Amino acid sequence: MSKLDQILILDPPSDLKFKGPFTDVVTTNLKLKNPSDKKVCFKVKTTAPRRYCVRPNSGVIEAGATVIISVMLQPFDYDPNEKSKHKFMVQTIFAPSNVSDMDSLWKDAQPDDLMDSKLRCVFELPSENDKVNDVEATKAAPVMNSAKADSSAATVPLTASMDDTEMKKVLEKCKRLQTEMNKLADENRQLKDDGMRMRKVPRSDHMTSNSTSLLGREASTASLPSLLVVIAAIFIGFFLGKFIL
Repeated sequence: MSKLDQILILDPPSDLKFKGPFTDVVTTNLKLKNPSDKKVCFKVKTTAPRRYCVRPNSGVIEAGATVIISVMLQPFDYDPNEKSKHKFMVQTIFAPSNVSDMDSLWKDAQPDDLMDSKLRCVFELPSENDKVNDVEATKAAPVMNSAKADSSAATVPLTASMDDTEMKKVLEKCKRLQTEMNKLADENRQLKDDGMRMRKVPRSDHMTSNSTSLLGREASTASLPSLLVVIAAIFIGFFLGKFIL
């Protein structure tokens, strides 16, 4: 019985390309597509297991489904004169109705039931165009960061200007309140002086009546500045607190 052809469709079909520099992990993807109406078990093998990390390296692909394999090449000292001899093999088999023990499945599989595909590993250094693009991207990054910084800085004077405007308004209101308080204080002192003079005048019914009326006005007027002072203090505190917060 002849060997079965690979049922899976591989992308890429023959070469796994890894583009350097190889001073860090380089990852390439291998796509496995199952075009059949059966489940297929797969296993990925390599001739250099210490140099690669494969995730997932085995599993089951449902009918019509696709699985992407990540092949990660570990960092190494690349020699362009050295030809790569690393290879990969994707081995597959049709899955039975109940897949419970994958290890036993592969161990007991008959050679005629197995399908496989082989791929070469190809190492490439970045081209000159890629280097130019990397340099341009590196130069563009500081420019973009600078533009963002300038944009942020531009918002600061606007905020400061708004704060200055609010501060001026508060100060103007405080000055007006202080002026009104001073006027009320002067009127209060004037009323007190008038009261003292009225007490020195000889008593009479008419004067007593006027004095009582005047004293009543004095007490009423004296309480008015105190109330205004409290209101003014509350008003000033509110505006100053709003500005500070």
